[in-house]
Amino acid sequence: DVPKATEPRGDIDGPRRGSLCDRHCAAINNVQGDLGDLGCHLHRPRVQPAMSPSSCCQQHSDEVCESCVVKTTLTAENVVEANKLSNNYKFGFKKWKSHVTARPWEDRSEIVKELYSDLNVIRGSGGSTVTCGNILYLLLFGWWLSFLYILVAAMMFITVVGAPYGRLCWDLAGYFLWPFGKVIQKVEVPKSQRALGTCEPSVETSSAGETSALLGGAMPRRWRPWCWADAGHWQCASAVVWLCLGYPVLVLAHGLVCMTAWLLVVLIPVAKLSARTATRVLLLPPEQVLVRRLRMTEVPLEGEVILCCYHAVNPYYYKYAVDGINVFAVNLLPLVLVTLVLGYMDSHNRLTSSPVKFTLALLSIMPLSYYIGMAIASISAQSNFALGAVVNATFGSITELTFYITALIKGSREGNRCYAEIVKSALTGTLVGCVLFVPGLCMVIGGIRHQEQRFNSRSAGVSSALLFLSVGGELGTRVSPGFRGLLPAWVPTPYLSIPAGVFAPTLFSKVYGKLVCGECHNVTQNPLGHYLCHNCHFDLMENNGTLYYSHVQPLVYTVSLLLPAAYLIGLFFTLKTHSHIYDIHISDCHMPGHHHSAVVHWSRWRALVILLLSTLCMSACADLATEHISPILTNSTISQYFIGVTVLAMVPELPEIVNGIQFALQNNLSLSIEIGNCIAVQVCMLQIPILVLFTIFYPTNFTLVFSDLHVYASMFSVVLMNYIFMDGKCDYFQGTVLVMVYFILLAVYFFAPSPSGC
Repeated sequence: DVPKATEPRGDIDGPRRGSLCDRHCAAINNVQGDLGDLGCHLHRPRVQPAMSPSSCCQQHSDEVCESCVVKTTLTAENVVEANKLSNNYKFGFKKWKSHVTARPWEDRSEIVKELYSDLNVIRGSGGSTVTCGNILYLLLFGWWLSFLYILVAAMMFITVVGAPYGRLCWDLAGYFLWPFGKVIQKVEVPKSQRALGTCEPSVETSSAGETSALLGGAMPRRWRPWCWADAGHWQCASAVVWLCLGYPVLVLAHGLVCMTAWLLVVLIPVAKLSARTATRVLLLPPEQVLVRRLRMTEVPLEGEVILCCYHAVNPYYYKYAVDGINVFAVNLLPLVLVTLVLGYMDSHNRLTSSPVKFTLALLSIMPLSYYIGMAIASISAQSNFALGAVVNATFGSITELTFYITALIKGSREGNRCYAEIVKSALTGTLVGCVLFVPGLCMVIGGIRHQEQRFNSRSAGVSSALLFLSVGGELGTRVSPGFRGLLPAWVPTPYLSIPAGVFAPTLFSKVYGKLVCGECHNVTQNPLGHYLCHNCHFDLMENNGTLYYSHVQPLVYTVSLLLPAAYLIGLFFTLKTHSHIYDIHISDCHMPGHHHSAVVHWSRWRALVILLLSTLCMSACADLATEHISPILTNSTISQYFIGVTVLAMVPELPEIVNGIQFALQNNLSLSIEIGNCIAVQVCMLQIPILVLFTIFYPTNFTLVFSDLHVYASMFSVVLMNYIFMDGKCDYFQGTVLVMVYFILLAVYFFAPSPSGC
């Protein structure tokens, strides 16, 4: 749903390709300028570089023109949309695909315009109406809705005074059995026919109806309602009978059809059909409603067309939005209300069980995450840089932090260490999933449409460097030969570093901690022989916890202060001193027909209110999820590691995954990769330090000491990600490698034994 890009003029198509330096600048131009559509109009005019090729070659004798940076120009409909596009490329800002402003109607495609139509447009040739979607309508709604109209028609005829509405229901019974290719029209009745007791049309109308070519034949006779002369429609006796007996039944039926069809999304045309019938057609006087079948050669009807439908199913309704909100997020919003009512009103599980409430609470997090993301993007696009950075840093990780903190509080109250292990598993699962699964899936889906996709390796390198610092900082390259033999030959030696950052306390505890095992068995029956031990862990509380309180805990606090500082330095580097590495320029020019004035979906105050309400509901849903997760952890045969790494880690990130896929389909893999990298960086540099600092004010069982499985999984993921992103281009095969490694790690977590304390 994007207007096609205009061809760039020849005078700005780039520098001449004469010398080797010129050709190198052109290569940089092609690599860094290969960005896809961002949801608004995008073209790639080549602006003159800040340094000419000749001066570049004079400074670099080897004719490597690294300073020839060519920016990609993005043209947005308005200033607010331009700010949103610019924020997508800023480190630390939430990447958002959907528009935060209303798009000009003339720039919409015909497919999208049809989605928002009122089903009152007559086509010249609609084609065959016998389709699979129309047959599905007949099986789901048409037969019983038509039968209901027949019953209501019979009831109206029995009342005698409701006979006009009985005839109307009889006509509508045939219409709703197969409404495709038919039209409901509002006709005007002359005053001469509205006299007391008249039940036949006037001579003028009868003759006009018989010779009307627009209606395709004679106008059928209509029974006039039994009412007083010159009285309003709703003072008629037939109207009173209709409102008391017939209309309520049909409104309930159409309400059920409308709700069901709306939830199925692709059947939204049926929902519009039912809603318009209940609110418009059934409230008109029966003599003003005319049901006709359109002929293929028939010219458009005169008068007002109320309903005209050709197809019951439209697969493009996944693009449909209500006030800027995607239809799926709208449909999932009632789930939040159901979850809160069941969770807090049925505290004794009389209506539903704990697993059902846990599932509902987890599913409710998805639409709330969408609303939080939409609110953050709207506020950032309408505010200055400082306020946008504060909002993104404050609420960017609110979804995950809300769940983690509520889980830690519940574990502390119950004295159950299992909740802390679940939080660690969820943190690791988010890190591994955003490093492997999110970019890998985007590469696979985007690679199906585009043979090879390129991205800005310099901008991706900033996030990768911060992530490598927080997960696998280069403390050295001395590894054991056995461990080096486990890795493929293509893994370079500099990447074989000892885990640092958030895993530094874990490394420290394994070096200085005392290994304690639950039970050991002598395998060789020799006191000096080999022993097989189970449930082994490093004890940090030896000698009244001297090692932990004197050495490990200060190290944890130090790391928790240094990592956010590194995150702030990364923000300053990418947004202030080296912002040119993103090569993005928002043009001031607009396409003809575009509106310069922004019509925002959500104002700043509205977005702020929605953000606060969504955060409040998120806290309630997270509280319900942690409240009802205990039976699942206790009775489930699946490892608690697997539950934390998959369900608790990736479900809140589904809106981000959808955004990444949409960017990849538009050949904008840079933003797809940045989505995963930014989430992973926030996990290590913001979420974990916040959890550690939270334990200072509210003591919990959470310690920054991870299991070996979490350390190795995170390290392998970051190493593989850095290797894949080195050349700045990828295809679906490399994406498949990342996805396969992710599923292998999931298999390891699935078969791993439960952590100690669970």
